[in-house]
Amino acid sequence: MFSLTRPNQDTIDVALNRAAGLPAACPNLLSLRDGLTATKPPWGFAHDVSLSQIGKGESAFARARLAMEQWAEFDLGWVRVANPTADVRKGELVAVEAHTVGLWSLNLSRIVETVNTPDRIGFLYATTALHIEEGQERFLIELDRSSGRVLYLIEAVSRPRHLLARLGWPLGRAMQSRFRRDSHARMRRSDR
Repeated sequence: MFSLTRPNQDTIDVALNRAAGLPAACPNLLSLRDGLTATKPPWGFAHDVSLSQIGKGESAFARARLAMEQWAEFDLGWVRVANPTADVRKGELVAVEAHTVGLWSLNLSRIVETVNTPDRIGFLYATTALHIEEGQERFLIELDRSSGRVLYLIEAVSRPRHLLARLGWPLGRAMQSRFRRDSHARMRRSDR
């Protein structure tokens, strides 16, 4: 899961093949529509929510929709979707590659819920056993018709699974925060 070198395409393909038969390997913690499924997350899980306005109006929403369909929310330089031709659809595997503190990681999650309406697009994915974390994360873009605001939400409930992730918990939390901040900034740029 961690490596000193960037995963090549063969490594990515092998991981995707290994994960093909794996179910989501975490409890049901979030719902795409309502977020956290309990009043608080289970012990040991962190709960993070970030919401920002990324644009205004129907054309901004259309651009944000296209950006999400192309995985732009992960196109951050230090993070990317390693299988960018994957569709945003239920059952799809998503391989996220990250490069932090000199280490590369390839983390596989499975999309368990999607929404695609005239006012909302998004998905909820759950980690597989081939992920350094255990948990779920939802990504949602919504057009508020009353104000015209285009809102982007990231909500995650997670805890470290891999030994290095446990040992580096404070650093991992900092990287999760950086991801949310960078992802919101990237989606705001999709409105231009």
